Amino acid sequence: MSELHWQVRAFGELTLTELYAALQLRQEVFVVEQDCPYLDLDGLDQGAFHMLCWRGGKLLATQRCLPPGLAFGQSSIGRVVVSPSARGTQLGRELVRRGIDFNLGQWPGSGIRIGAQAYLLDFYSSLGFVADGDEYLEDGIPHIEMVFPTKE
Repeated sequence: MSELHWQVRAFGELTLTELYAALQLRQEVFVVEQDCPYLDLDGLDQGAFHMLCWRGGKLLATQRCLPPGLAFGQSSIGRVVVSPSARGTQLGRELVRRGIDFNLGQWPGSGIRIGAQAYLLDFYSSLGFVADGDEYLEDGIPHIEMVFPTKE
């Protein structure tokens, strides 16, 4: 089995093949699997860094890392997705850890705020995020804002 290959690219650095693979995986999980028709292309991709994890030519996971002021006052990670074929391998945990490290390195002192699907509260809490606010519905799915506090 080939090794994992990680990359981080600004939107303009993505090849068409990389962009297509990321959007395809997001649609597969967020729209089809979760049965949630929503507008995935929300205008934030262009300002984000995109983290991609490949094995061979197959995209296994992706997320976008957003600078402060784009989605929230703090930096953010979002559109965190792992291919169904790679679940149960701790890849999601590694993906989010890498996103945290990237954001804290890229925007030190900003902290990180996410809009997490509520059923993933324990997952994100185990990675250092703290719930901040009440549950709310986004595209018919319960979410909760969470913060990864800076250590100042």
